[in-house]
Amino acid sequence: MAAKMGRIAGLAFPSRRTIKLKERYIFLILVLTVIVFSITTIFLIPDLRSSSADKVYQVYVHVQNAAPDILIPQPSSANELVGDNPDKAELVHWGGINKHGQMDEPDPHLLSDKERLKKKIDASETILEKPKVQDKAEDGEAPVIKHRGHELRPDSDVDNTDKSVVITSGGEDNEDDVRKKRDTVKQMMAHAWKNYEEYAWGGNELRPISLKTHNPGIFGAAQLGATIIDALDTLYIMGFTKEFEKAKQWTLENLNFSSVGSDISVFETNIRFVGGLLTVYALTGDYAFAAKADEIAQLLLPAFNTPTGIPNALINAKTGIGKNYNWASGGAAILSEFGTLHLEFSYLSDVTGNPVYREKIEQVRKVIREIPKPNGLYPNYLNSRTGKWGQTHMSLGALGDSFYEYLLKAYLQSGKEDSDARTLYIEAMEAIDKWMIRESRSGLLYVSDMKYERLEHKMDHLACFSGGMFALGAHTLHDSSAARHMDIGKGLTNTCHESYIRSETGLGPEAFRFSDGLEARALKSNEKYYILRPEVVESYFILWRLTKDKKYREWGWEAVQALEAHCRVDHGYSGIKNVYNINSQKDDVQQSFLLAETLKYLYLLFSDDRLISLDQWVFNTEAHPLPIKGSNPFYLHEKR
Repeated sequence: MAAKMGRIAGLAFPSRRTIKLKERYIFLILVLTVIVFSITTIFLIPDLRSSSADKVYQVYVHVQNAAPDILIPQPSSANELVGDNPDKAELVHWGGINKHGQMDEPDPHLLSDKERLKKKIDASETILEKPKVQDKAEDGEAPVIKHRGHELRPDSDVDNTDKSVVITSGGEDNEDDVRKKRDTVKQMMAHAWKNYEEYAWGGNELRPISLKTHNPGIFGAAQLGATIIDALDTLYIMGFTKEFEKAKQWTLENLNFSSVGSDISVFETNIRFVGGLLTVYALTGDYAFAAKADEIAQLLLPAFNTPTGIPNALINAKTGIGKNYNWASGGAAILSEFGTLHLEFSYLSDVTGNPVYREKIEQVRKVIREIPKPNGLYPNYLNSRTGKWGQTHMSLGALGDSFYEYLLKAYLQSGKEDSDARTLYIEAMEAIDKWMIRESRSGLLYVSDMKYERLEHKMDHLACFSGGMFALGAHTLHDSSAARHMDIGKGLTNTCHESYIRSETGLGPEAFRFSDGLEARALKSNEKYYILRPEVVESYFILWRLTKDKKYREWGWEAVQALEAHCRVDHGYSGIKNVYNINSQKDDVQQSFLLAETLKYLYLLFSDDRLISLDQWVFNTEAHPLPIKGSNPFYLHEKR
């Protein structure tokens, strides 16, 4: 008797009366397999466009290969479904196919997905919200960056190609050895700060041996907390949260220039106080720091009241009376001082909306652009009354140095829009390369001071910043001199390193000379001291970032070891009077720029490149990083 047949879901199978129990289980498993495949296809394939229908067909083929005896109606291929109308491709979906490939109503889930996708595309074309930094982090933790609605720890693994992400704290290197070296530098900062806090709090600098306050003449007789202001951003970057909060409180409650009745340096006040406060504003978004910078800068404005607009070197903040140093070529203004205001004043105008600061520095720029220059060079002295050069002394070290640095960095800070600064920088470097860059008999490259068109064959420690400057210029300007300037940068940095390793202490002298019998060593007794200066390690840092040559980190570590061996004392760090004497007498001064510059550059040297990225920040001449317009979303913050 022929077996009776049943029918379920369009499939023929033997009647229950004629199949055995074992066969019944096998067939049940087979049916469940078909159902699972069908449900998976319906709900897990999110969006079938023209190629998706082919994927459906491939699923069918696999099912047929696995169970050839199962009779499943074959779906049409993608081309059959779409036909001549490509718009139908977006509607090919299991829920939108009925009666073996004939189109029915569009799947509502697919339309919803399409709408959400369109909204995402539209949103991506809008301007991104500026990232913000959380004011206060939990104790022991680095500040939090709020970016695109997410919180990022500064040392988290973020996309380094996303220029809107700003890393201002954390930023550890991937290598254990490098992290340990950075931790050593951080411990050095803790040692310097703790002892200043204990023995000189509120004073300008610490005397770490006699344990009292040191007040350099550049700040008159006033106790202005110079070390506090200089160290604020370093504390923040290194993650010293409690120390930063205490320094912040002192700054906002106690820093006051208006009652200072003695002469103060316009240059030093600008780079340390105005620059330092603007940096902390940029890092934190706290406008109180910008307001304090504005308050101080207002007191400096009377210094510009000269016939030329070239500011006087000194100002009495209380009376508004300015003057120059008598020793400076008969009372002239100094190139490195009146030429080192542009970064801070330009940024301050943007932050406050007050154009007066930019107007003052644009007048200075106008004077130096139009004045004739001997052999294309800039003498160190300019008479602020007559607008004429003083003694024709030229230097990339003392009295000249940061003027050239600020030409390059003004161009970078402006988002490369200040073409005037770019042109002046390129022309100045061409003249310096022609007249002042020389090579010693053994092949050491150096930049010599020049007096009355005669080279002195002497290079200052201060001029060692220029290795980094030449390299940064080569890296960012991309002009015809880029290769030559990169070689100069590397060569000068190597020479400065030689000045360190040729001393018994491993630290470099204030100045070093080149002659027939002497190379990269100090000759006079007043050139042999070291006062914790940063310029050499500054160039190590920049050259490391730009070249990734590990020798710069090795040289930086040598400097760390030398500082620890010869400058560290029980209660801070002191300069030494003779780098060639292993037991040199110490000068008993912990310079504020040790905390602002030397230790910051060393810390960044052993950090990830994303921490205070050179693509987002320029360092003022006191190593206070200021944001680059257009590249750094921290350039301006909403007032709060």
